[in-house]
Amino acid sequence: MPDKETIRELIMRAMGMMKMSYIPYSHFSVGAALLTDSGEIYTGCNIENAAYTPSVCAERTAFFKAVSEGHTSFKAIAVTGGMNRKAEDFCTPCGVCRQVMNEFCDPETFLVISALSPDSYRVFTLKELLPYGFGPDNLKN
Repeated sequence: MPDKETIRELIMRAMGMMKMSYIPYSHFSVGAALLTDSGEIYTGCNIENAAYTPSVCAERTAFFKAVSEGHTSFKAIAVTGGMNRKAEDFCTPCGVCRQVMNEFCDPETFLVISALSPDSYRVFTLKELLPYGFGPDNLKN
């Protein structure tokens, strides 16, 4: 598990990304900060689209940025979300984001940190949030 200072930094970075969200329709902003196994942090925000389907979540934005730069091994992600760019409730990743996490992360050890602030957060393993996920191991002969 990341130490308290790292968790705090992840949460602060995720909260900072909420202001970058493009949310003209739902007004629900989400920020994410993803920790690689090598200690680098990649951030993301949600980006809405009038057609809805092309919208992308903050968590997937962070993952895709990291993977596009060669990272495929991760320790934890912090997620913050709420209406009008304020973290108002413990926000957890949607099912599609959980599935993306399952592609790259060990469900037993990867941590999802749902935060209201650096001092108020909950920690889950990916397995707790996606108990019967479909992943790379399902496709092995």
